[in-house]
Amino acid sequence: MANKLISEMNLPKSIANVFAARNIITAKDALSRSEFELMELLDVGLEEVMVAVAHISEIACPPNQTAMSLLDHRNQNEYLAGHLPTRLEGLDAALCGGIPFGVVTELVGPAGIGKTQFCMKLALLASLPTSHGGLGGRVIYVDVESKFSSRRMIEMGISSFPEIFHMGGLAQEMAGRVLVLRPASLSEFTESLQQIKVSLLQNHVKLLIVDSMAALASGEYGQGTPRHHPLGWHISYIKSLAEFCRIPVVVTNQVRSQSRDEASRYLFQGSVESRADTTTEDPSNFDSHLVAALGIHWAHAVSIRLVLESRSGQRLIKIAKSSISPSVGFFFHITSSGISLLNNEGVEMMGPQANKIHCQGHSGIINCDTEVLQ
Repeated sequence: MANKLISEMNLPKSIANVFAARNIITAKDALSRSEFELMELLDVGLEEVMVAVAHISEIACPPNQTAMSLLDHRNQNEYLAGHLPTRLEGLDAALCGGIPFGVVTELVGPAGIGKTQFCMKLALLASLPTSHGGLGGRVIYVDVESKFSSRRMIEMGISSFPEIFHMGGLAQEMAGRVLVLRPASLSEFTESLQQIKVSLLQNHVKLLIVDSMAALASGEYGQGTPRHHPLGWHISYIKSLAEFCRIPVVVTNQVRSQSRDEASRYLFQGSVESRADTTTEDPSNFDSHLVAALGIHWAHAVSIRLVLESRSGQRLIKIAKSSISPSVGFFFHITSSGISLLNNEGVEMMGPQANKIHCQGHSGIINCDTEVLQ
């Protein structure tokens, strides 16, 4: 709307010609200046400028909409609000249906917590026929760390949907719908993104998974601190694929230990009292929990963050970031059918607890330079 031409706005010819003569061509050109700047530039009176600006604003600015009208529009265009159900009842309810289409959903957690298990189950569900609640499409699975197992995915299918997978040849057919890519480096992944885009458009792809983004970036450190996040371009491109193709995109991220300096950056998550004397606190008093490996800039790029962690010997999956969901967590375990919730009643995560990552009994934490990852 900002680039709408003033010549097409039916202004009086006299004032429209003046705008054109002063090279003020679009609505943005006019509205980015004050009325007094326009008076001086156009050499016309204030009243005439105000009338022209009001007319341009009315045409260029989108109309106001109520929350109800937006909801009605969404209901009429359900494909814009589609979801891939995880078949975890409590989590799907909290996410308003499951993993949403058109945005990037991130899974964060330490090694061995269940991120890849979750990804393989999602790949299975996306390839499942629509008659059985799946998306009935293909899946592109970028397996950076070579953890994907077709045998394990089929095991999940047999355990979760025995009536389907015992049909002759169906297990092989569904496994054939999952295209696995294994880039050896970030540059190789960069080159494969164009191929991925073509596949999304031509091959009825319903889900894109990248497991894991942190592993792709890990080889990019060590040549000095880059001026920009090494995955900045990649996440922007992946987000555009999700939006353009209207598919769910799931990426995984690892964790690392949090330094004292970093802890001080996130003091806004604590109470006012706890921030009062930070300069005199002992370093051991700062939160020593884990943080997502790719830093704060990456966190802003994803729309939904699900954290998988371990508390008191139990695994927990929680919604750490979402614009439409409450911050709740669900205890789970891993069975032959994949991740299973112990209880569909979520545990409310209060304050900073939603973003902290606990790791009791799990190893494999990566430690990277703080400045590089930020």
